[in-house]
Amino acid sequence: MEMQCRKAYVSVNLDVDEEGTIRPRFIRWRNGRIFEIDELRYKCRATSKKVGGGGIRYTVMIHGKEAYLFHEGDKWFVEAKEGCS
Repeated sequence: MEMQCRKAYVSVNLDVDEEGTIRPRFIRWRNGRIFEIDELRYKCRATSKKVGGGGIRYTVMIHGKEAYLFHEGDKWFVEAKEGCS
């Protein structure tokens, strides 16, 4: 069975320090669910191999699980897990 993922655009609450460094804090889904980012592990320029698109990829920890959050131009997206691995 082929696993499917989709690109899901999300709202992101973030902090920006005096040097312009961005630190995402919360991800907000369209349905209102909010997920706090427990830890920012890594930041690099990358593309999503699962859903296409890319930009700055933030490797984050949410509830003990690693996830990718992408900053693509003026938008943010995640690889929505609809059975994807």
